[in-house]
Amino acid sequence: MYVVHSTFLVPEEKSEEVIGIYKNRSKMVDQYEGFKSFQLLQNEKKAGELTVEIVWETKEHYMAWAQSAAFKKVHDHEKNYPDQELAAIIPKVRKFHVVAL
Repeated sequence: MYVVHSTFLVPEEKSEEVIGIYKNRSKMVDQYEGFKSFQLLQNEKKAGELTVEIVWETKEHYMAWAQSAAFKKVHDHEKNYPDQELAAIIPKVRKFHVVAL
């Protein structure tokens, strides 16, 4: 398996707004071959630190998604969010191979 984390910081007073956006996400990624799961994680001590975790069967499945028109559409939508403070946030992306279960 292959796991991708995108961690970003939002102002704590806007964390619930961002969580709401993810609760109503398009779910385009869910339709891609090799997709296993999606989670939005919130740091229990820093409410404004959120991490998107997406699990894939393989790195190749993730790469197919990351190079797709749907990926571009989802991320272009984020860049055009009306709240420019939130739209300007750049996540720290980390990628992992699962080596033991």
